[in-house]
Amino acid sequence: MSEKKGTASGLTKAGTGIDGFDEITGGGLPQGRPTLVIGGPGSGKTLFAMEFLVKGAIEYGEPGVFISFEESEADLIKNVASLGFDLRKLVEKKLFMIDHIQIEASEVIETGEYDLEALFVRLGYAIDSIGAKRVAIDTIESVFSSFRNDLVLRSELRRLFRFLKERGITAVITGEKGEAALTRNGLEEYVSDAVILLDNRVINNLSTRRLRVLKYRGSAHGSNEYPFLIDDTGFSVLPITSIGLTAEASDERISTGIEGLDAMFEGVGFYKGTTIMVSGSAGTGKSSIAAEFALRACRDGKKVLYYAFEESPSQIKRNMRSIGLDLQTCVDDGKLMIYADRPSIYGLETHLVTFHKLITGFNPEVVVIDPISGLTAIGDDLEVKTMLVRLIDYLKMRGTTSMFTSLMNSDEKRKEDDTLMSSIIDTWIQLSIVDAGAERTKKLRIIKSRGMNHSACQTEVLLTSNGVKLVASDDIIPPSDKYGRGGA
Repeated sequence: MSEKKGTASGLTKAGTGIDGFDEITGGGLPQGRPTLVIGGPGSGKTLFAMEFLVKGAIEYGEPGVFISFEESEADLIKNVASLGFDLRKLVEKKLFMIDHIQIEASEVIETGEYDLEALFVRLGYAIDSIGAKRVAIDTIESVFSSFRNDLVLRSELRRLFRFLKERGITAVITGEKGEAALTRNGLEEYVSDAVILLDNRVINNLSTRRLRVLKYRGSAHGSNEYPFLIDDTGFSVLPITSIGLTAEASDERISTGIEGLDAMFEGVGFYKGTTIMVSGSAGTGKSSIAAEFALRACRDGKKVLYYAFEESPSQIKRNMRSIGLDLQTCVDDGKLMIYADRPSIYGLETHLVTFHKLITGFNPEVVVIDPISGLTAIGDDLEVKTMLVRLIDYLKMRGTTSMFTSLMNSDEKRKEDDTLMSSIIDTWIQLSIVDAGAERTKKLRIIKSRGMNHSACQTEVLLTSNGVKLVASDDIIPPSDKYGRGGA
């Protein structure tokens, strides 16, 4: 069971168990107080409330009551089963209760102080029957839809929140986003101790979900918009903007996977935890070098995540077999995960959350993304660079070594800055094709490598049946005065 967290002001918080959210809020929701979760249709309000209760029961040992005014118990159980939540088992253990209440407008009579007395009695019974510490009410509009008098509405809303507070219940109350005001009634946000806004926006035909903590009495909190993802494991938030330049630099080295390339980096390869870019035009061997790097890391006992944007896992494994690289063995050993998605399937920030979930779940020491230039199909250069900076910060905080490939523009004027992130990577390897009469030769050179000496020479690259080879010459391992110096 996780401990409750308090702030400097003494506010105790109830952990939600929702990935990333507790980091944004410094521990979760205010314990014993109501939180309003608002958003439009399909924004994830019900799922947020449900996961708050389920994780509370499983991870914190706090029973929860879900009051539904729209969906039946059977429908709710069926809907969340796809997320791996077994509500029936929790109900059997008296850790969870669903109470579906149908309210007809004709049945609600405004008679002063006792308009919702029957609801309070029913809610109180549900809380007492399982010793609930958490309650979710979905949605508040269903409760107050029949009230015409704003004074009565405000009074009953305050009475509901006071009722929950007096019982020490940590509550999540969902509400629909209003048009003229934040909420439909324009009242709920003022009497809630915390307000969370969920948004599902569509830009260029791509959907992006975002979360923002609008209000949190008595506690500091992240106030930015944060991308979140709803998938088969539930609700995940990525607090990307909290990451800064605080990563520790390692002196440990990691092999490039190619003997001749290791030699160009003082004979030992890259620094662990750094970011490497392999760029070049089509057909220069970018993916082959990335596969060699991944394969060597796996054989050295490291876990590797290979994220592909252009080829399926099966196609990648088949293509690499043509140059003698057996990736399937590493997959079978559990050292290599190959994950593939089209860039256009998500917005940039949803891709970022997906990266985060895969990295957190698989816990790799090495990450390969092939190619990052595919992201330009769903965002301009600045948007892609901003997203990649956040990803790189996250990887560096974890001490994860990453290699990105990038397709370079053939325009000579843009070659030096066409990789989108040339200024923020640690090591940049550039590949090119040189025409010499009837022959076309692949060439490799190191543009930069921060913090280490590296060869300043250009060398030929061969894709052989035994992997990637650099053509041997005296210049491959040059004297010390021919090394380039590490720099920015």
